[in-house]
Amino acid sequence: METTVKSPIMIYTEQTPNPESLKFVTNKMLYKGTADFREEELAQKWSPLAKALFEKPYVKGVYVCNNFVTITKEFNFAWEDIMLKLKEFIKDYVSDGGEVISDGFADAMAKLEAEQGVSYEYTGEEAELVKKIKELIDTYVKPAVEMDGGNIEFKSFDKGVVTVVLQGSCSGCPSSTVTLKAGIEGMLKRMVPEVTEVVSETG
Repeated sequence: METTVKSPIMIYTEQTPNPESLKFVTNKMLYKGTADFREEELAQKWSPLAKALFEKPYVKGVYVCNNFVTITKEFNFAWEDIMLKLKEFIKDYVSDGGEVISDGFADAMAKLEAEQGVSYEYTGEEAELVKKIKELIDTYVKPAVEMDGGNIEFKSFDKGVVTVVLQGSCSGCPSSTVTLKAGIEGMLKRMVPEVTEVVSETG
């Protein structure tokens, strides 16, 4: 009988542009996709890991994507006091095979987005523009934002204005507004002349 040897869980932290958020990177795929928990209620329903993290007084937000967890702390705590505790906690949790995101989460979120009118119906030329804008965001913007422990989603396009939703470390981060305006807006205007402005909502 063969026994499968579990590879040890490695974990390290990376700074994000947001001083209140820190990225905890593991060597294991935690969740294929993005899961953003701003409040405990959603975490209780869909993520045993996020729920357990929210039980700590210093955790304000949990964002899970691929092999990392971005934690946003309450501002009255210092990272040097809590970082090692969080590292150990996540390492033990993942090593023990704890459930990260419950099944059905992606479907539930897609349904919620549809209900909130994220999937506006676009027609004709506008549909083509939206497709192009989405592709540009997915190809050029998303990977860079993910490296910083966050996520960006296209929300809508209306009369030249592109609305995007920022999640993870990007939400509430001072430099994300600059990135948004200088980087994303500049690129989209160049590539899609119909775009006049890019605005963000925090997801």
